[in-house]
Amino acid sequence: MPRVRGASSTGFIRPGTLAQKASRLGTALCVAAVLAAGAARAGEPPAWAYPVPLEKHTPPADDGKPVQVAGSTVTYTPAQLHDYYAAVDWHPEEHPPMPPVVAKGRPPEVYACGFCHRADGSGGPENARLAGLPYGYILQQLADLRSGARRTALPQRMPQAAMTAVARALTPEDARAAAAYFSTLKPRRNIRVVEAATVPRTVMPGWFFAAAPGGATEPIGARIVEMPEDLTAFERRDTHVQFIAYVPPGSLARGAAIVAGAKTPACATCHGEGLRGKGNVPGLAGRSPSYVVRQLYDIQSGARAGQAVQVMRGLVAHLDANDMVDLAAYIASMAP
Repeated sequence: MPRVRGASSTGFIRPGTLAQKASRLGTALCVAAVLAAGAARAGEPPAWAYPVPLEKHTPPADDGKPVQVAGSTVTYTPAQLHDYYAAVDWHPEEHPPMPPVVAKGRPPEVYACGFCHRADGSGGPENARLAGLPYGYILQQLADLRSGARRTALPQRMPQAAMTAVARALTPEDARAAAAYFSTLKPRRNIRVVEAATVPRTVMPGWFFAAAPGGATEPIGARIVEMPEDLTAFERRDTHVQFIAYVPPGSLARGAAIVAGAKTPACATCHGEGLRGKGNVPGLAGRSPSYVVRQLYDIQSGARAGQAVQVMRGLVAHLDANDMVDLAAYIASMAP
């Protein structure tokens, strides 16, 4: 099985592949990503929601020694943790057996779905939580990625570029197997939302934020600062990792009002009671707020289209950047 060396397990920096090309294309946008203290300039996506690392992250040298995470008897070597064609599975007793496309992918075109989206479909701030999404909805999103209907405002950002490439390489059988697996999984609450005017200063070890060493702080501004509470466990792809999302003071109450219908029809009309989904409409509750803002912006900007978001396009047209922050903050605080 091919091994990927010299890459962060969440950084997707792989020499000679689409990942490296996307990283080079994103260089001009890197400064904006770390200076994300507030709302984006007109016509630009909010850089804090689309983080692009300043430089390639090189993990510690692989000494071949197995590592573990709390609550698991499974061991992996560092090289195994960085293998795009093998889903890291610290807690196999917590989910059904993964189909081959989820567990191993299909080299070289298709990464293991469970590598990026995790074995239990929990995902992370850099990508989507798939657990519990409707079967038909997952298939539609893969079709939209293949056709180009589902794009993103920052197409050179590696997680989205990689997902598009994988979707185009999937066979119909692969797509159905992955959709059937993830749709049966139950999403778990893994985000703690905290209103705060001052937040930890951040670094980008990959396509996400983490607290900078030393404990320095800075004003939150008009953004959400989302990070894993245990960076080492997150980089080891432990599905038990919890996240903390710092949000501006008052955003939860403002977000609750928007969800209830203050600016658009009540979100529960389509997304169901408690925003846990209804029919082929996905649940929103408990989702990564960074991911939610990216989707709202992508839909509003026209980058994300397709059948599933036609209704949403008219609704998000009424939201400004602060509304998106408030809405995403409240959605993240809800139990999935």
